[in-house]
Amino acid sequence: MTQTPSAPTGLSLACGATEVPLIAQTLGDFFDAMVERQPGAEALVSVHQKLRYTYRELQTEANRLASALLGLGLLSGDRVGIWSHNNAQWVLMQLATAKVGLILVNINPAYRVAELEYALNKVGCKALVTMARFKTSDYLGMLRELAPEWAHAQPGRLESARLPHLHTVAWIDEPGQGAELDEDLPGLLRFSALLASGQPQDPRLAEVARTLKAGDPINIQFTSGTTGFPKGATLTHRNILNNGFFIGEAMKLTPADRLCIPVPLYHCFGMVLGNLACLTHGATIVYPNDGFDPLSVLQTVQDEKCTGLHGVPTMFIAELDHPRFKEFDLSTLRTGIMAGSPCPIEVMKRVVGEMHLSEITIAYGMTETSPVSCQSSTDTPLEKRVATVGLVQPHLEVKIVDPESGEIVAPGVSGELCTRGYSVMHGYWEDEARTAEAIDAEGWMHTGDLATMDAEGYVNIVGRIKDMVIRGGENIYPREIEEFLYRHPKVQDVQVVGVPDPKYGEELCAWIIVKPGQSVNEEEIRAFCKGQIAHYKVPRYIRFVSGFPMTVTGKIQKFKIRDEMKHQLGLEEDKTA
Repeated sequence: MTQTPSAPTGLSLACGATEVPLIAQTLGDFFDAMVERQPGAEALVSVHQKLRYTYRELQTEANRLASALLGLGLLSGDRVGIWSHNNAQWVLMQLATAKVGLILVNINPAYRVAELEYALNKVGCKALVTMARFKTSDYLGMLRELAPEWAHAQPGRLESARLPHLHTVAWIDEPGQGAELDEDLPGLLRFSALLASGQPQDPRLAEVARTLKAGDPINIQFTSGTTGFPKGATLTHRNILNNGFFIGEAMKLTPADRLCIPVPLYHCFGMVLGNLACLTHGATIVYPNDGFDPLSVLQTVQDEKCTGLHGVPTMFIAELDHPRFKEFDLSTLRTGIMAGSPCPIEVMKRVVGEMHLSEITIAYGMTETSPVSCQSSTDTPLEKRVATVGLVQPHLEVKIVDPESGEIVAPGVSGELCTRGYSVMHGYWEDEARTAEAIDAEGWMHTGDLATMDAEGYVNIVGRIKDMVIRGGENIYPREIEEFLYRHPKVQDVQVVGVPDPKYGEELCAWIIVKPGQSVNEEEIRAFCKGQIAHYKVPRYIRFVSGFPMTVTGKIQKFKIRDEMKHQLGLEEDKTA
């Protein structure tokens, strides 16, 4: 059944449908009920690990791990960190911690020593599960740098000056981690030994489960601010379980679906739009690799006959433009989600046309809203699907307000997007002041994103309030210029930012990645713009680059592009503005 939200005329305000009720269970109870419905169905395939689990097998291992965590002396409400790329251990931690009311703390694999120290101490992690190493990153080495005292400690009884809360570290002892890790490490547990210490039938699991409520926090995710320290967005069973369910509904997921998830699990995209969308619909989770690799994604979709594929735009571009793309049979694909950053219309058209993703959806949200607020559905008309982020999700409200006055604007007028409903986070961990800045007295989460809403309720993200460029009094949205430049046949990817200018206040700068085997110059780009877009929207500065600075989740860090251009051009901000 397609749920249609209401969008009153005359105001940019829309309310999600309410025909399908919210899930009132905890994640553990909901998962156990799904297992009873289809115990033999395949729940998880981790291709790079050569691991497969049915729903019953995944439940058994999650229960064993939950029992092992209780065996460490951990209690409901305690924080447990996971510092890892995608693997079966990650989803086992997601389920096991939820079953016994522990709060899983997602730690970005890109974090280094200072960031790790901050994250672990900010929320008081008592235990941590970590990779040993990944490519050039030595995770255990970074931990030893923070806590040299552990060299003489006993597992489960770690003490250190810089990590005072952390008493247990388990490292994921996978084949191929390196011969030097074949021996046990002082003070640290092997994940396999931790898992083996648990009992799947531990009677304590049911006892603890009876004390848990849907409104209890089970997850903390650090939001990457461009200024100040990251904030720990705290999410509940109710937040992420329902969001995962309604995301899956928009994709029309069923137990027959197999979803390829190359996006990182430490981020909401992987753990909610991926794992929980599948687990709430009895579908199969498929991990193609630990980190993103376009070739392994294409191979996995073909070999595992995946029906769904997730990704940020840069991932889909890398898959489409891979030299071996045409070798793979992707005909089983039907749906998926493109999200994480604005989705270029031309890329969306190629994904639909060349990857068989006729029912791909666009999702929009933020960590603080668990994360999805708006999503297109499989039957959204293509022109709406490629040009908007869809309609408000069920049981949520969205409105567009004037950033200055706070008044709701008319349809088609841009303003700040605000969200209210079950998905709004519990708050930033132990940070009431920043929580109050983000969530107003009426419960609206202020996103900082500029958007418009049409008369039917379709939302279009036009940029970040902080990204808007003001050139000589003209408001320019970089997204509009990017969408135009994507149409150039030689442009693979493009990012537009504002840089300081003494005459106009700001000027536009475009960073362009050229398609493989093509060459293009500045004059050609400017000629393409002439007569097509207003003269003040033609970028003054054009640079051809091989890549963009970005986070592990594929979000472009525009502030780094801006900083690099200021350095290259010797530009200074106007301090009087």
